[in-house]
Amino acid sequence: MGLQPAGQNETFVLIGIVTRPHGIKGDLKVRPYTEAPSNFSRYRRLYLSADAGINKALYVSTHAKVNGNTVILRLEECTTRDRAEQLAGMQIWVPSADLPPIGKDEFYLYTLEGKQAQTVSGSPLGTVMAILSSSGQDLLVIQDGEKEYLVPVVREFFVTIDDEKVVLDVPPGLLEINS
Repeated sequence: MGLQPAGQNETFVLIGIVTRPHGIKGDLKVRPYTEAPSNFSRYRRLYLSADAGINKALYVSTHAKVNGNTVILRLEECTTRDRAEQLAGMQIWVPSADLPPIGKDEFYLYTLEGKQAQTVSGSPLGTVMAILSSSGQDLLVIQDGEKEYLVPVVREFFVTIDDEKVVLDVPPGLLEINS
């Protein structure tokens, strides 16, 4: 478990947060930020961070099980409840190279960050600055100077996505109420 500065060539993706210990043997209860929490079982290398991913410590996952809306996670380096309590609140990151392959017409939300957003009519909205993940609805945070738009991540809103831009077709009034 060494501390790793964020690599210049490696992209990391936030996949969840440790909420609290589970049981007495060091298991962790995790709130997943992924569409498919079952994917936790495929990741062996997990990086935990208390500072939004700036510094990450490598842990080895030995077991992950979906339990309702949470994941119960076991790490090789965490074998006591006391250690599990110390990890509560830590963000869980994986290298993007470890993510499962995506199908045609699918994309990972993190790939939208930095792209220019515009409406289907060609009006520029700004730059996708972040993705807000919650238990309810993921939101794109789009900024243009002092203007900020929060756009729900709904498949039907995405017309095209290319290397530089995202074209959105949102219902009338949505941009005004979410700005």
